[in-house]
Amino acid sequence: MADFQNYKRRADAEKADTYQNAVGSIVKRYLPILDDLERALAARPADLAWVEGIELIYRKLQAILEAEGLKRIEAEGQMFDPNVHEAILQEPSEGYESGQVIAVVQNGYMLGERVIRPAMVRVAQ
Repeated sequence: MADFQNYKRRADAEKADTYQNAVGSIVKRYLPILDDLERALAARPADLAWVEGIELIYRKLQAILEAEGLKRIEAEGQMFDPNVHEAILQEPSEGYESGQVIAVVQNGYMLGERVIRPAMVRVAQ
């Protein structure tokens, strides 16, 4: 009986892990689209009506991904952590201490407790 319960627990854990991996794989494919929408909205002209539609699409996509457990990694102003950040540039900077993230070049994301894409950041020297 105990062996069966252990087997059942292992099988359930493997099933949950397989589901998380599948969701992570699918969500990862949508991250470039999310990035493109963020860049487009950052450079949006204020006087065009269709911009609101693009913003609505962005919010809907973001809500769907968040419902699946996607969380943005907060990086700006944080101390560099190689587990969740990828440093692409290290530069001297006034107002930041050594090892502190100056700016985020590309957002990073976590799915549950697993990093599916590290944040690409600029770090103070």
